[in-house]
Amino acid sequence: MHQKIALISLLVADYDEAIAFYIKKLGFTLVEDTPLSETKRWVRIAPPGSQECQLLLARAANDEQRKYIGRQTGGRVFLFLHTDDFWRDYERLKAQKVKFARPPKEEPYGTVAVFEDLYGNLWDLIEPASEGT
Repeated sequence: MHQKIALISLLVADYDEAIAFYIKKLGFTLVEDTPLSETKRWVRIAPPGSQECQLLLARAANDEQRKYIGRQTGGRVFLFLHTDDFWRDYERLKAQKVKFARPPKEEPYGTVAVFEDLYGNLWDLIEPASEGT
C-alpha cells in the first residue's frame, strides 16, 4: 500500500494577495491557478524542489471560514518548511520583510526559526539535523 498527503488546504482572504506573498516573498512556485467559477479558483503552490505535498490556497467563502484565516491551528505552528540551507533561507526571508515570531535556535532536531505568513499562520523554517527528522 502507498499513500501520501498530496494537498493541504490553507484558508486565505484573497487569492491574488496570497499568491503574491507565497511566490514573491517565500519563493514558492505557482503550480496551478485554474478558475472553477466566478468566485472560486483551484490554486496550488509548492516550495522550490517539493515533490510530494503542495498547498491549496482556499479563499474563505463565508464569515465562518473567514474567522479561521491565520489561525487554522489555534496559534500553534501550522506548517513546517524544511530547507537544505537554513541561513540562506532565513536571510532571504528577512530581506523580504517576512516577520519572525521566534529567532533562530539550535535544537537536537536541527536549526529552526518561526515565521508568520501574511495572515499570521505560524511556520517553522527548519534545516533538519539529519534525514528522517
